[in-house]
Amino acid sequence: MLRAVTNIYTYRELIVTLALTDIATRYKQAYLGVVWAILKPLALMLIFTLVRSFVGIDTGDIPYPVMVFAALMPWIFFQESASQGVNSVVAKAALIRKIYFPREVLPLVAMSTKLVELGISVVILVGLMAWYRIAPTATIWWAPLIISYAMIATLVVSLFGSAVNVYYRDMGQALPVMLSLFMYASPVIYPLALVKEKLLEQQAAGEWSNIFYTIYTLNPLAGIIDSFQGCLLRNEVPDISVILPGLLVTLILLPLSYLYFKRAEAYFADVI
Repeated sequence: MLRAVTNIYTYRELIVTLALTDIATRYKQAYLGVVWAILKPLALMLIFTLVRSFVGIDTGDIPYPVMVFAALMPWIFFQESASQGVNSVVAKAALIRKIYFPREVLPLVAMSTKLVELGISVVILVGLMAWYRIAPTATIWWAPLIISYAMIATLVVSLFGSAVNVYYRDMGQALPVMLSLFMYASPVIYPLALVKEKLLEQQAAGEWSNIFYTIYTLNPLAGIIDSFQGCLLRNEVPDISVILPGLLVTLILLPLSYLYFKRAEAYFADVI
């Protein structure tokens, strides 16, 4: 992993250049340009708010639109960064054949472009908080750390998935579908407090309730989303019991994912 950090620092200018090129190309070729980065989270927020009006989801003192938008920010960042990261090596096949550079640069570039869209979402969230008169508190400074955690979780998927996708292109097609389903196993539409209430307090799954809750928190996005909402909207620091299981899984899988990527990297140019 030390080698990976060294490579990132050494090739930092290449990462910035490729990221800026991808951003310029994506928005230049789209008629609505950067508006798409605004429309997607807002459209999902409105759809989920409409669904909530039929099924009823208790969010306490936090208005549902703000809560779900705060959940969508790290989720969309993770989903789109991972999806784009898995296809990043194949998408840059011509570049890989021409020159040498550490191939892990490409998943990093894919993730960097999504940081720009995340920044746009921050502006929208500030507007929503102002509209609903929710003032930021001192716990807001946890937000950058939580996003950093989301970036690490994204790299786990991107490094492993992009290496597999070179050999089996089905990975690039299947991952977006799997992530769309994975959203329902993450506290995006509903708050984590609802899961706690059902499993830990009401024991809805009987003797399996505590086990199911532990399995649920092994999902890194459970801790990321709940902590992000908490530090921005509820004046709460991250709950270690929620964030630790997924963090441990992420830290264990990251070096394994990187080692697999580096092992497969030697044959990328030949296979692509």
